[in-house]
Amino acid sequence: MTLGTLLSDLGPDISEIIASAFANLPQKVVWRHLGKRPKSLGNNTMLVEWLPQNDLLVLGIPLIFDQYDNMVRLKSREVAEILEVTTLEVESMTSALKNILDPKKPYKQNMVKLSQLHLDKPMKPIDSALFWMEFVMRHKGAAHLRTESYKLPWYAYHCLDVIAVFVAFGLLIIA
Repeated sequence: MTLGTLLSDLGPDISEIIASAFANLPQKVVWRHLGKRPKSLGNNTMLVEWLPQNDLLVLGIPLIFDQYDNMVRLKSREVAEILEVTTLEVESMTSALKNILDPKKPYKQNMVKLSQLHLDKPMKPIDSALFWMEFVMRHKGAAHLRTESYKLPWYAYHCLDVIAVFVAFGLLIIA
């Protein structure tokens, strides 16, 4: 279990709820947790400082930024479940974990299908790189693919003209 790379700890109350829910599971759990060791941590749970985040089923507790939207998208594809941090309890978390881990449920199969869709590429990366290099050579630099920024003067490219306006405005206010 991991909270991703942005958060490391949810605080002692939420950590205790999560630890208790993990203790109720028959499976062994590896948890990326950097906070204080929860008192209710079960014998089936191992705390680690870093955890690779691949091959994981998703039980999301969206907290910040676009996490809720991402979780809704995953839930609509039947590859995840969502829990609200404000109503999180040991029973609800245990139930959701057992639901996600149930082999009769489609979560794992749907995630495998989604992974296969994501990994299915029309050509190998080396072939793609070769194609684009040859494309640029055939079209003499492919100017139609370049951004217009190469036409800007150096001071505009580095936004020095904008910075100069702000500095001048700031000096006017101070004076």
